[in-house]
Amino acid sequence: MNSPHPANAAISIVGAGPGGLTCARILQQRGIAVTVYDRDPGPDARDQGGTLDLHADNGQIALREAGLLDAFFALARPEGQEMRQMDPTGTITSHRVPASDELFKPEIDRGQLRTLLLDSLRPGTVRWGRSLDMISGPAEGPRRLHFADGTCVETDLVIGADGAFSRVRPAVSPAVPGYTGVSFLEAWFSDVENRHPEIAELVGSGSTHAADGKRALFAQRNSGNHIRVYIIQRVPADWISSHGLTAEDTDGIRAVLRNEFAHWSPRMRQMITENDGPYIDRPILALPVPHTWEHNATVTLLGDAAHLMPPLGVGVNLAMLDASELALALADAATVGDAIRSYEKTMLPRSTETAKALEHGTEHLLSADVPDSGGDNDAQP
Repeated sequence: MNSPHPANAAISIVGAGPGGLTCARILQQRGIAVTVYDRDPGPDARDQGGTLDLHADNGQIALREAGLLDAFFALARPEGQEMRQMDPTGTITSHRVPASDELFKPEIDRGQLRTLLLDSLRPGTVRWGRSLDMISGPAEGPRRLHFADGTCVETDLVIGADGAFSRVRPAVSPAVPGYTGVSFLEAWFSDVENRHPEIAELVGSGSTHAADGKRALFAQRNSGNHIRVYIIQRVPADWISSHGLTAEDTDGIRAVLRNEFAHWSPRMRQMITENDGPYIDRPILALPVPHTWEHNATVTLLGDAAHLMPPLGVGVNLAMLDASELALALADAATVGDAIRSYEKTMLPRSTETAKALEHGTEHLLSADVPDSGGDNDAQP
């Protein structure tokens, strides 16, 4: 089968995260039809995670191509670029305050970013409740997407934007994510100025990091008077069950954490044990480095599906840059196959270079030095 012109092709994106939605938006801006499939039953089916920063040299470039940069700045929090480094006693050891006009990497809540992108798409673009089971069909196409609800869709191009546990990835690569040895435990704090004023003062307007070499806290201000704290430890992936606990056993987990952080000051331990509701266990996973695959004119990947890395400020930014470059390649190419080849020629070397630089980056999360995470926590399911 000859590869079709992108304007005549059936293009399917699997995954309605920032990468998939950015790709869909730019394609539609350039007159190319696209459908997005997502496993969630609807846009509000689950919490979208904490805050993230979009960088001027990647994520913001994608939003500019999407025609959404001004709308992003209207929602973003430049003050969220503030970064405090503390020691385990709660003493500030370094403090970065952004200039009043600094816009290199302002913060935005993940949910706000997703809503911005969703609202920019044509009605009906996203098909909710479509959990992908498998892809069939010859490598030269057309491909068939088989969903858990028994439906099947034929398509000329499948774009895997479905994250760490991508169901599209097996069509081009046998790689699976592996545990890095470091785990995040997420804790939420609501109405912080009234209910948790001391924690609000500790965190400030942006993010706070403290570590002792073996364990760490990373706290980030979210919109709506919320704070999320990530308790970072070098532990076995099954550390909760190895203590005879389940993820729902909040009191039991708190007891373990009190022991692990016993030498930290009571002021800092508030961020560990005074959270509202249960913890969320987020082991940090990464794909092998390098992760590449043979060119296929009917399937490609972007974001975490292509290059899952430790959460050090690049995940969503690279996903959106991937999405922009792929969409622009499809808009400019004579065939879908040509577009995929052009896109992967740039994306794969870039992601390999970045992944090599961050391959052992989880160690920085436990270091007393400030990690360059900026709040882009990509340890999301």
